[in-house]
Amino acid sequence: MSPAPASLTLEQFNNLIAEVVASAPSLRSAWVTAETSDLRRNGHCYLELIQKNPATGDTIARARATIWRTTFQRLDADFFMATGTRLDSGMKVMVKVTANYHPAYGLSLNITDIDPAYTMGDLMRLRREILARLTTEGVINLNRELAWNIPTLRIAVISAEGAAGYGDFMRHLADNPRRLRFTTSLFGAVMQGTQAPASIIAALDEIAAAEDRWDCVVIIRGGGATSDLASFENYELAANIAQFPLPVIVGIGHERDITVLDYVANMRVKTPTAAAQWLIEQAEELLERIDNSARAITLAAGRMLAEASEQLAYIGSRLPFLPGAAVSGARATLDRLSLRVISASSGALRPYQSKLDGAMQRLSTAIAASMSRRATHLDALERLVGVLSPSATLARGYSITRVDGHAVTDASQIAPGTTLITTLASGTVTSVATE
Repeated sequence: MSPAPASLTLEQFNNLIAEVVASAPSLRSAWVTAETSDLRRNGHCYLELIQKNPATGDTIARARATIWRTTFQRLDADFFMATGTRLDSGMKVMVKVTANYHPAYGLSLNITDIDPAYTMGDLMRLRREILARLTTEGVINLNRELAWNIPTLRIAVISAEGAAGYGDFMRHLADNPRRLRFTTSLFGAVMQGTQAPASIIAALDEIAAAEDRWDCVVIIRGGGATSDLASFENYELAANIAQFPLPVIVGIGHERDITVLDYVANMRVKTPTAAAQWLIEQAEELLERIDNSARAITLAAGRMLAEASEQLAYIGSRLPFLPGAAVSGARATLDRLSLRVISASSGALRPYQSKLDGAMQRLSTAIAASMSRRATHLDALERLVGVLSPSATLARGYSITRVDGHAVTDASQIAPGTTLITTLASGTVTSVATE
């Protein structure tokens, strides 16, 4: 039986690994490219560095990493100044690392430096790829070319509920100096991290389902954090905004922050407050145009009224003299015409004057004879009417009986109890029928 081979404890073996790792120059201050994952801040910064297969997306390498407090404060500030965003999960980074191996905790990397230019370069590459794809698909300018409803007063807002930026937007919109009334509704969404694109797309779908209720969409990032701007460099979100049927205003991040959404939205503003100010200015511009038109109409109407008043005053000053002048002119013309007519016709009318005088004499005689005959006939008619009149009839002993003002000619028409008024030649008699 052969003797047992010499052996080491696990601690001894791990110590050997630690010695090898610590003594290898190539494992100290080496620049490594990777993607950040599971990043946590606790004074110190703890994270994982991973590498994925470009074809499948599977993780093919992984290592724990640490940035100690003092170093992290410096690197985080430098990274933000260079990129406009905080270091976070899901970023492509180039970091300077030193390998450490602890017998109990295994391998870890201590990060001592970060190259922000590498991260920015990756974001720019991703942004260029998204913009190129949208351009190829022919949709990149669709939203930017949409016409705005005038006025733009019905606003669908996508933001995180309770966020400071949303509050700033609403206050600024409400406190406009012209007291313009805007209708707004919040469609809450996650505005940072990996869930942001899908959450915003869901809000856009909800708005599109009732697009007739809105004039535009405002996407604003609430609060002051900008650590997750990289999540907005997303093709699906950019494509949704580019093809959205209503104009979209994007106000994500701070004044200097830019994402791919700024290239596809109809309007890009610096901050949520700037979004509100832009909407107010558009409405104020419309009001100003209306005011200018009203002033122009008032001035034009004033000029027309002034001109009409002048013409009326002129006509009024001449009107009292116009009829007299017209009559005088007509009379003079008539006099001239009369003189010419008399002069021209006196000789021609003279032969007919004697005939006219004879006809007038004969006509007078005939009229007198006719009037005498008609007077005699009228006298005869008057005597006949006197004989046949009701008063003459009553004077001969007759009477007239009336019921309700109507003469009675048939006794069967009179009911018992009817009041009868009988008119005589002199006076009337009232009676009541008994049968």
